[in-house]
Amino acid sequence: MKSLIGGLARLVIRRPLTVLISTLVVTGVLGFLSGQVVVTDGNEGFAPDAEELVAAEEITTLFGDESSSSVLQVLISAEDGDVVDLDGLAVVDEVSAILEQSELGPLLLSRPDEPAVISYLLPVHQSIAMGQVEPPTSDIELKEVYASALQSLPPEAAGIAQQLLSQDRDLANPTASKGLMLVFVSAPQFDDSTSTPDFDPATEYEDFVEVEVEVAERIREAALPAGYAAEPFSFELIFGSGDEFEAEVGRLFGMAAGIIVLILLFVYWMRPRSGDSRAAGVRRTFADMLLTMAAIFMAITWMQGIGVLFGPRYLGWIDDFGPMNQIVPILLIGLGVDYAIHLTTRYREEVGNGITVPESMQKAIHTVGIALVLATVTTAVGFLTNLVSPIPALRDFGILSAVGIVASFLIMMSFVAAFRVLLDRRAERGGRIPRESMGATRERMLPTLIGRTAVLAERAAVPTVVIALLLGVAGFFGVTKLTTEFSITDFVPRPNPLLETFDTLTSDFAGGFGETTDVLVADGDIATAEAHNAVAASIANLGGVPNIVMYGEFPAAESPISLIAALTDPASARYDESFSAVAEAAGFGRDGTVAPGADVTALYDALYAAAPEDASRLIHQANGGYDALLVSITTQAGEPAAAALASDVREAFTPVSDLELRAVPTSDFIITDVVISAMSDSQLSSLVIAVIAAALLLVINFWVESRRPFLGIITIAPVALVMLWAFGLFPVFGLAFGPVTATVSALAIGIGVPYMIHITHRYQEDRIRCDSPEEAIRSTASNTGGALAGSAFTTIAGFGILMTASLVPFRQLGLVTAYTILLALVGAVLVLPSMLVLWDRWHRRRGEAAVDAEAVRHAMELSGS
Repeated sequence: MKSLIGGLARLVIRRPLTVLISTLVVTGVLGFLSGQVVVTDGNEGFAPDAEELVAAEEITTLFGDESSSSVLQVLISAEDGDVVDLDGLAVVDEVSAILEQSELGPLLLSRPDEPAVISYLLPVHQSIAMGQVEPPTSDIELKEVYASALQSLPPEAAGIAQQLLSQDRDLANPTASKGLMLVFVSAPQFDDSTSTPDFDPATEYEDFVEVEVEVAERIREAALPAGYAAEPFSFELIFGSGDEFEAEVGRLFGMAAGIIVLILLFVYWMRPRSGDSRAAGVRRTFADMLLTMAAIFMAITWMQGIGVLFGPRYLGWIDDFGPMNQIVPILLIGLGVDYAIHLTTRYREEVGNGITVPESMQKAIHTVGIALVLATVTTAVGFLTNLVSPIPALRDFGILSAVGIVASFLIMMSFVAAFRVLLDRRAERGGRIPRESMGATRERMLPTLIGRTAVLAERAAVPTVVIALLLGVAGFFGVTKLTTEFSITDFVPRPNPLLETFDTLTSDFAGGFGETTDVLVADGDIATAEAHNAVAASIANLGGVPNIVMYGEFPAAESPISLIAALTDPASARYDESFSAVAEAAGFGRDGTVAPGADVTALYDALYAAAPEDASRLIHQANGGYDALLVSITTQAGEPAAAALASDVREAFTPVSDLELRAVPTSDFIITDVVISAMSDSQLSSLVIAVIAAALLLVINFWVESRRPFLGIITIAPVALVMLWAFGLFPVFGLAFGPVTATVSALAIGIGVPYMIHITHRYQEDRIRCDSPEEAIRSTASNTGGALAGSAFTTIAGFGILMTASLVPFRQLGLVTAYTILLALVGAVLVLPSMLVLWDRWHRRRGEAAVDAEAVRHAMELSGS
């Protein structure tokens, strides 16, 4: 460590221009690479080994892209509280006409027994279409037709019709305040194996979403009967406003950068003293601010460029940049500001003491640099403990964080130091160095204010530590009350009328009809009588499972069995006499089972011949046999009940798993729940490992550096308290554990560890010069504490602006970042000084010096100063 710092100091002092050019060249190369960053989304990076994600990928591979069909739901409401009337029929007809005449028209997914558009007035439409009744001419007549037709519909169709009415429905005298239309759309097939060379799946999907957005707007603006409203909803619509999201991101981070610049100007501002010109102070203030911001952006560029080198395109050590990795720049801004302020403050202090520019920078690098390299190594190792995580996204996050932290250190110690030396050597030769103003830095408001906090360590060290520990216990109690929550709609800007529609679907229609849970049955020969009958029994078991849509007595489940039933039902429009003969030979019954020992392979072969397109979506052929089938269930669990639904469906498919076949339920909501659970468990283990690793490194460092290994424990203890405080505040602020709020641990380690190391290192140095621990802690609080406060308030103010965002995750990120960094500052300037003073007094009571002056001087090369 000492050799590294010494080498950097000599290089910066002797070859500043070479250092500048070298860092700029490296930045240019890595900047070119950073342009190749691909920001990915989705959950795959969080838990790719989870069987639910593996099953989802297999379903896409075996049965086609899961996005090949989309359900557009149109919520129809009436101000008078009843949509079952002639005006409601007119609204349904108008919306249907808009759909058929729009660009979505050719994409409407219609099958013989499943129309592309199904409305809550399905019984009325079917009666009219079959010529059973004339179009009704009054509301009373329409209600009579609805009630009569509902009684004559098959149970499945009647079940659909009833559930398309809101839960306040009255079927005795057909009324309901709201009704649904379901529009089945064939989305683009993303199979580029048969596409042209310039085929771009992302572009194709964006075009589809754009069409759906335009059609939704036409539906909203349609001329409907008075008092009626039609609100389209789909997840493509709700996430189709990407421009709005990107605009908000740009606005928020632009405001954050502006606020950080303003706070840096305040922190770096130099009040002119006698003999120093105001212009010189202004120039230096702006120059230091610009240097800091340039260094931060360089560090982010280095991190991204090296990340591309480590990525799949080159070395393959990490995946592309996922959502978790977007937190790394925030860490780098916090650390970059911290590193720059400490180096600049110490350099100004030494110049103000009257020594030359090269000597001042050399001393600043030797003193602050030792603390910075220790903070860098400790923090980087802490993040690298994520390498043991089973979650690739967290492993990548750990690697990129470590890379960025090291880059921040190198740039601050080389580029910033060399640039300042080049500028100030020339000013020194011309007699333009404002030494008195630079030396007065410690007299400014923040250093003075933080210096006064040392009174707690001087006069109330024991109560301060006891209160901190009690708050830690309270924080631990808060941690035990943490809940894990995450909603995909959190990433939708507010306000958004689609979210209101989504809430209505959730409350009045049990979540609506846009949710599908797939069950993959695989890993064996599924074309046997035993396997077929086990699937039939499992589907029958679904009838008692909560959150599964029922059509009469039957679960809304599409499967090979439901397809066979449709083809063998003489009342169905899909009845196939030839196939029915094959099914009869196999003993296919009303319950979906076949006779023991039946030739199911022949049955499935005939199914493929009779309905090849539908069969290929439900059964997979391989080597002349069948190795997988799909059961697609309409569910209404949403995010809150996803885990319970997955468990219930697994239990329902016990007959399949008893045959040693794999039966895995999967859906977007189930995968999200798996991701959150896996991340929660992984974060806890990685956090414990990170704290232990950081503690070991600090113990070893202080043992070698100053013969005081216990200083390592004292230094890391406030970081553990900060994490307890931060997580303990979750219930106070109504926060839950999720992908965004999980950053608390990363912030606490990434920001907290360097803060504590700065205080401990400066205290050792000041203790050599001062006669008492009280005098030393006052000096430490004024100098290093003031710099820490400037760094903390800069980052807090910059990212606190995120709390004004319309996106829930951004608001949470702003809040979590602000209060975690504030708690880290509190731990560094209030708790750690008290612990250091108590530790010092304990050594003195034993009749020994707390700090080994010779060891510390040697480690920091203070030369007796």
